[in-house]
Amino acid sequence: MGLFSSIDISATALTAERLRMDIISNNIANVNTTRTENGQPYRRKMPIFQEKAGSFQDILLRKQQSNQNRGVRVVGIKEDVSPFRLVYDPEHPDADKESGYVKMPNVHIVKEMVDMISASRGYEANVTAINTAKSMTMKALEIGRI
Repeated sequence: MGLFSSIDISATALTAERLRMDIISNNIANVNTTRTENGQPYRRKMPIFQEKAGSFQDILLRKQQSNQNRGVRVVGIKEDVSPFRLVYDPEHPDADKESGYVKMPNVHIVKEMVDMISASRGYEANVTAINTAKSMTMKALEIGRI
């Protein structure tokens, strides 16, 4: 593993966790959005992470040369297909005329907050890993000076 490989890997994770926090923030902001462009309530979104890899040939070449391009990448953003919440509010403009229920987004604040804490901790862990790698590099350079 090269000197800066661990920093590069942690940097990709920082980017992924930042996107995850942005998506969670968007979910929280739309917790009461009952109508989107398609006429349905907002659907919770979730990022899909994957290890940076490639074809067998790419991986083999990387292993032979160095460990570049390792880390995490976002392969997509998926909509949660869980059912919408139903809230009885016959006065709401989007309420069903017969039953009086409103379809609310499938976003649960508690779940989003737990995900936000998890993303924040992941971000912090990667910042710590980068700082540790920098510290080790500096100590190695100090040893070389003596």
